[in-house]
Amino acid sequence: MRKYLAELIGTFVLVFVGTATVTIAKGSTLTIGLAFGLAVTVMAYSVGSISGGHFNPAVSLAMLLNHRLGIKDFVGYVISQFVGAILASAIVFDLVHELGLSTKNLGQTDFPNISVGGAFITETLVTFLFVLVIVLVTSKKWGSANFAGLIIGITLALMIIVALNLTGGSLNPARSFGPALFAGGSAMTHYWLYLVAPLVGAVLAAGVDNYLGSEE
Repeated sequence: MRKYLAELIGTFVLVFVGTATVTIAKGSTLTIGLAFGLAVTVMAYSVGSISGGHFNPAVSLAMLLNHRLGIKDFVGYVISQFVGAILASAIVFDLVHELGLSTKNLGQTDFPNISVGGAFITETLVTFLFVLVIVLVTSKKWGSANFAGLIIGITLALMIIVALNLTGGSLNPARSFGPALFAGGSAMTHYWLYLVAPLVGAVLAAGVDNYLGSEE
C-alpha cells in the first residue's frame, strides 16, 4: 500500500502543479513545461524510491512489459495514478471557481488546431521518446540512478514544450483524465486518444528498450 500511496501522491502533485500553472498562474509554454517537469523531478527524488516514481500509466505499462513490475502492482499503480489525478483536478476546479474564473478551462488536453491523425501521432511520438528515456535511464545495466529524476523531469518538460500547442502535451492517460472529467466537453469526448496513444508509445518504447539490450 505504501507504493500505491506514493504513486497517488506523485501523480497528484504532477497534475496539481501542472494544471494550476495553466489555469491559475496562466503560464507561458516554457513555464508550463517546466512546471510539469519539475513536479516529476521533485516527486521522483522524494517518493520515487518507494514506488519507482512512475506517476503515469504509460510508464507503468512499459515497466510491466519489461518485467520490472508485476501485474498486481501494475493494476494498483494505475488505479492510484488515476485517483491522484482526479483529486488534483477536483482541487484545481475548486480554486478556479473560488477565483471566479471559467471552470471550462482546467488545464485539460485537446487538439482544436490539428487533425485526429496528427494528434495521435504527436502523442504517440512524445510519449515514446519520454518513456524510452525513462526505461533506459532507470535500467540496472545502463541506468544512472543519481541523475534519473532530473533527466526524466527535463525530458518531460521538453516533450510538453514541443507538444503543448498541438495536443496539450499529455503523455499520460491519468493526467488527461482528471481535468477532462471536470471540464467535460471535447476534452472528454477526445479522451480516448489520450488513453490509447500514450499506451501505444509506451509499448513501442518497451520494445526498443529490449532491442537495445538494456534489460537484464
